[in-house]
Amino acid sequence: MNLHVLPAGPIQTNAYLLTAPERGEAVLIDAPGSVWPDVEPILAAEKCRLTELWLTHGHWDHMQGGDEVVRASGARTTGHAADQAMFESPQMMERFMGQRLGLQPVKIERWVKPGDTLAALGREFEVRHVPGHCPGNVAFYCARAGAVFVGDALFAGSIGRTDLPGGSFEQLEQSIRAQLYTLPDATAVYPGHGPATTIGEEKENNPYVSG
Repeated sequence: MNLHVLPAGPIQTNAYLLTAPERGEAVLIDAPGSVWPDVEPILAAEKCRLTELWLTHGHWDHMQGGDEVVRASGARTTGHAADQAMFESPQMMERFMGQRLGLQPVKIERWVKPGDTLAALGREFEVRHVPGHCPGNVAFYCARAGAVFVGDALFAGSIGRTDLPGGSFEQLEQSIRAQLYTLPDATAVYPGHGPATTIGEEKENNPYVSG
């Protein structure tokens, strides 16, 4: 499995393109604005078809490019139902952002719940619900790859903001401790913004939520 980190959109949100050239398959985790022009040439070079779009949560910067990705690829969409309103009526985010973002709805075809397992690229990914940044933030954990894709729950040396509608620091702290810090310390953490880190590094040094 190959991992391509593709920051895109107005605030450089990380999209993660996972490819398995031997299978001709690819999965995209999150779809910031204008990410498709970065994704398409990689798919062509590795002779892969994008079969899945997994959205960690419904905030605008993670789904702004979702409509374009789906129209271009036909990928099946996955998300958590707690963020259904943001996925399907993204104009609501313009109200609390105070600006017009030109967002298009993303129709979710598969709603996931905690403990679900997604099979893709010859691997299994466990769904972990990590609310607190927003109600529907989920993480996708692949034990075989030693990696977890966490959306905006946890960053290198920081955590997701909790001052937006549906946010709660207490809930996020509890989620991180129960759903992320219980993973092996060597697990690579791939956040929605900024560089990768590890579970062990954050448990020891994160100033907001320690282990």
